Amino acid sequence: MCGIFGYVNYLVERDRKYILDTLVNGLARLEYRGYDSAGLAVDGDKKNEVFAYKEVGKVVKLKELIEESKPDLTKVFDSHAGIAHTRWATHGTPSRLNCHPHRSDPAWEFSVVHNGIITNYKELRTLLESKGFKFETETDTEVIPKLAKYLFETNPSIGFTDLAKAVIKELQGAFGLLMKSIHYPHEVIAARKGSPLVIGVRTDKPMKVDFVDVEYAEDTPLPAEQASQNAALKKSSVGNFLSAGTAADKSLLRRSQSRAFMTDDGVPLPTEFYLSSDPSAIIEHTKKVMYLEDDDIAHIHEGSLNIHRLTKSDGSPNVRTIQTLELELQEIMKGKFDHFMQKEIFEQPESVINTMRGRLDIENKKVTLGGLRSYIETIRRCRRVIFIACGTSYHSCMAVRGIFEELTEIPITVELASDFLDRQPPVFRDDTCIFASQSGETADSLMALRYCLERGALTVGVVNVVGSSISLLTHCGVHVNAGPEIGVASTKAYTSQFIAMVMVALSLSEDRASKAARREEIMVGLGGISAHIKEILKLDQPIKELCARTFQGQNSLLLLGRGSQFSTALEGALKIKEISYLHCEAVMSGELKHGVLALVDENLPIIMILTRDNIFAKSLNAYQQIIARAGKPIIICNPNDSEFHEDKCEKIEIPKTVDCLQGLLNVIPLQLMAYWLAVAEGLNVDMPRNLAKSVTVE
Repeated sequence: MCGIFGYVNYLVERDRKYILDTLVNGLARLEYRGYDSAGLAVDGDKKNEVFAYKEVGKVVKLKELIEESKPDLTKVFDSHAGIAHTRWATHGTPSRLNCHPHRSDPAWEFSVVHNGIITNYKELRTLLESKGFKFETETDTEVIPKLAKYLFETNPSIGFTDLAKAVIKELQGAFGLLMKSIHYPHEVIAARKGSPLVIGVRTDKPMKVDFVDVEYAEDTPLPAEQASQNAALKKSSVGNFLSAGTAADKSLLRRSQSRAFMTDDGVPLPTEFYLSSDPSAIIEHTKKVMYLEDDDIAHIHEGSLNIHRLTKSDGSPNVRTIQTLELELQEIMKGKFDHFMQKEIFEQPESVINTMRGRLDIENKKVTLGGLRSYIETIRRCRRVIFIACGTSYHSCMAVRGIFEELTEIPITVELASDFLDRQPPVFRDDTCIFASQSGETADSLMALRYCLERGALTVGVVNVVGSSISLLTHCGVHVNAGPEIGVASTKAYTSQFIAMVMVALSLSEDRASKAARREEIMVGLGGISAHIKEILKLDQPIKELCARTFQGQNSLLLLGRGSQFSTALEGALKIKEISYLHCEAVMSGELKHGVLALVDENLPIIMILTRDNIFAKSLNAYQQIIARAGKPIIICNPNDSEFHEDKCEKIEIPKTVDCLQGLLNVIPLQLMAYWLAVAEGLNVDMPRNLAKSVTVE
């Protein structure tokens, strides 16, 4: 949800055209996240001048606005800082005024782009209005640059880092933000608390070290320094609002030399920095990246990158590692496909193999999950396992609940993160809480994770994004390794999460001799999943024709499943709703006669999942009830099943696999249906209205 991109060059000559193109292209890479407006801010032609461009709609409209304004594209900067943003409206309707970047005043003394929500913005706004500040937008973000200006005016000699600390101390909620200022030319502050930020670095010469030291305020300042601070502090109606140099004198900070970016002679390297909420926007520029952790404040200035924290070490490492990004640019391009969603559906034969690679050893009947190695015995001894997730990830947890119960014989519960938070149920130290999330940044899941950590539970992350908040905060976990997923509607991440969690169950049951035969059956089944998915994808065109023939002009449809296939029905219904905007309700087949049967007639489209398993006979009852009422359902079944006749239903035949893995195959035709229904309506498949890829707000 929303996207941040920033670019800073130091001793690297770039003209304004290059700077603007870099920022705009960075935003274009973030379009998949969902947004309704876009904007950027760069240095103007004169000293202390800022050019800002903001537009409602897609990034291409922002680009047109820039071209219409005709800035001097030939002006060259050897040092420059620019920030950009795609906004998904939370506070205030989509408009040029509400679009980011936001400013402190008409002179743009301070400019900010921000992801997340500032929960105490009303109190801050009231205070700042009492100090004479005039607000021009409906957003929560606008309090940030105005607060920065207020604190700067109180203490004009304050350093940019100290000013940023003073501002961030007053902000409550979740945020990722970039801030630039005419008072600190060519410098950028980046801060993270619950919303992801990654910094890419490009230098012509090798960096001296592959890490950046974390700097922090000393616990006990000298008496004279303490007196100076106390004199500067002012109370206000907000409570502990600090009105002046609140983050302590510069002398209180440990100063590293930002060694990574210095030559042997102590001279800064010519360097370019790329800041983003997603590494996919950085990969075309550099593979050297550093992920910020929660409560990090990064300061980029004069070719250096310094990391600060408000408090002394809280258990987080004292360095931030500069990693080599494994993404390849071609992986995030559509290639021969029309949409990212289509590409990702067809990538599933490879993505499921990547999830199992190096982990599943069928020959030796062994599953190795390195991320769980130190905790596997603790999980085996736990009192219960709680799965906590949202949306598609919740459905993947539902899909594996049965096999977890069977293999581990541990009580299992599956919770929607938002409902879990609303109820605040008891969580104990001998519980294991598993958090599934494609992005690893889902706000409700993150808040539920912190709730469980506070109560001492063991936490496990199952995420697709390395360096995401959930992967950093959990005690241990499994990366699903599905590769970058750009389309808002999750497809390959669902099947990879499903497999990753099945492997967790297999790993937990290794010590149970009574489960050996069942474990081997499942492992052999996993080995054949990729080939089965390839077979199903051959049905792409028949499914397209079926959608055109059956669903044209329809307003609603039912999707029925039972047992482990109810989660498949839930996921299929979600895909159809979010991509095609067609109302689709998933119903447990056993509940059909408890009210839903009243909807059934010869006109209502119905999809039924009726592949063979141990409750097939019960599922068949729902089929009989529907055809007895003139319904003509579409049946997802195994090949050549004699129970279903062409005159009473249409069939989509799916290869048979182990019962607990059948949902991996059954969901593929539903993904294809959702895709072709959306294409038939001329909809934006990759960016459905009102939705975002990474839901970073409650």
